[in-house]
Amino acid sequence: MSLFEQPAILVTHIKELVTLKGIAAKDGLHPKDHDLGIIHDAAIVIKGRKIAWVGKNRDARKFLRALPVPYKTLDARDMIVFPGLVDPHTHTLFAGYRFEEFGWRCEGRSYLDIAKKGGGILNSVAATQKATQEELIAIGRMRIQKARSFGITTLEIKSGYGLSYQDELKSLKAIQALQETEKIDLIPTFLGAHAFPAAYKNKKAAYLSLLCQKMIPEISEKKLAVFCDVFIDEGFFNLAQTKKILTAARQHGLKIRIHADEFKALGGTELAASMGAHSADHLIAVTPKGMAALARANTVATLLPGTSFFLGKAFAPARKLIERGVSVALGTDFNPGSCMTQNLPLITTIAVTQMKMTLPEALAAITYNAAKSLGLQHRIGSVEVGKDADLAFFEMPSYKYLPYHFGDNFCRRVIVKGQPVSRAAGHVSEKQSKK
Repeated sequence: MSLFEQPAILVTHIKELVTLKGIAAKDGLHPKDHDLGIIHDAAIVIKGRKIAWVGKNRDARKFLRALPVPYKTLDARDMIVFPGLVDPHTHTLFAGYRFEEFGWRCEGRSYLDIAKKGGGILNSVAATQKATQEELIAIGRMRIQKARSFGITTLEIKSGYGLSYQDELKSLKAIQALQETEKIDLIPTFLGAHAFPAAYKNKKAAYLSLLCQKMIPEISEKKLAVFCDVFIDEGFFNLAQTKKILTAARQHGLKIRIHADEFKALGGTELAASMGAHSADHLIAVTPKGMAALARANTVATLLPGTSFFLGKAFAPARKLIERGVSVALGTDFNPGSCMTQNLPLITTIAVTQMKMTLPEALAAITYNAAKSLGLQHRIGSVEVGKDADLAFFEMPSYKYLPYHFGDNFCRRVIVKGQPVSRAAGHVSEKQSKK
C-alpha cells in the first residue's frame, strides 16, 4: 500500500496545539511567546508517518474531503498537544542502582571522592557487565515505556556502562533490539570513553587504542551507533585524548557530541565547536570563550539542570548562552549516579526556576532544540506539514501548566510516527533484578 492509499488520522478538537512553528523558523534561537505558534480548537491530519495538515478544527474536514482515502478520528478534546518531547541526553541502559552513594553524598562526600572509593561510574559498570543482553533489553523496555509515558517520543541512549569490547557492543545491540520492538525513536550513542576501566587504570594509551582502532570501526560498520561521545573532565579523559577519540569517530562516519565543562573547564566546549559537534552537554563550568565558540559554530548547548539539582551543584549559565545566540536544549541525564529521573517535564521546572529560562525557551529546549542537538530538527521538534507525526497529548488547563505543576505527569497518550499509543501502555513502575 502506498503512502497515498493509507488511511488518514484526523486529530480533532485540540484545546491548544503548541506547534513551535516560529521556533523552527528561527532555528531555535531566542524563543519568544509568539514563536510557540499556539492554535486554539485545532486539528491535525496525519497520513502514514507524516503530518499532512495543521489548522483550525472547523477547516479540517474540508481538507479531508479532497483526499481519496478513508480516515479515522481521534478526539483530543480538553487536551494540550505538543510535538513529541525529545530527551537528547540519557544513560538509560544500566543495571544496578547506586542509592548507597546518594546517602554518602548527603553526608557531604564529593562525586570524585565517591569515585575514588570504587563508587561512581565503575560501580554501574560492574553491574552492567554482569547483566546479559536479554536482561538489559528487559530493563531498557521498562525505562523506554516510562519515558514515553512522560510524552517523550525520541530518546537518546548512551552506552558507557560496559567499558569493554564485548560489553559495549552488548549494550548497543540491546538498544538496537529495543528499537525494533518499541514505539519510540531511539538514538544510540557510543560512550566507551565514559571512564577508564579499572583494568586500564595504568594503561590508558592501550584503552585509547582499543576505542579508536577496534571498537569505533566495528560499531560504525555494524551501524550500532549514530553518535560518539566522550566524558572530558578532571579524573576522566583529557583534551588530547578526547580529540583523538572524536577524530577517529568522525573518520568512521559517526557524528559527535561531548560531555564538556561539567566540573572543570578543560577546553571541551571549544573542542566541540571546532570539530562541528552537534552538541556540547552539561556546561556548568563553561567559560565566556566557550560560549562564544558555541555561538559561532551553531553547536547546541544541551543543559542538564536535573544533575545540578541532584548533586547540589551550580547551574549552567542558560541566560548567558541564550543571549549570546546559542541554541539551548534540555535533557534529563537519566543515570544511576547523578540524576535518577526520567521526568523531562520536571526538568523544565528546574530550568525556569533555577536557570531563569523563560517558558518559551524551556519548551523549545525539550522539542525543537533537543531535536537539533541530535540533527533531527528537519524531521521532528515542531508540528508542521511534512514532519514526522510525533505528538504528545497532555490533560491540563494550558500549555503553561507543564512546568507549573511540577513532578506530576499529565501525559495521556503519544503518537509516534503516526501510531497512537495510550499512556496506559507506557506508564510502568521499574522492577529490576539485583545485579
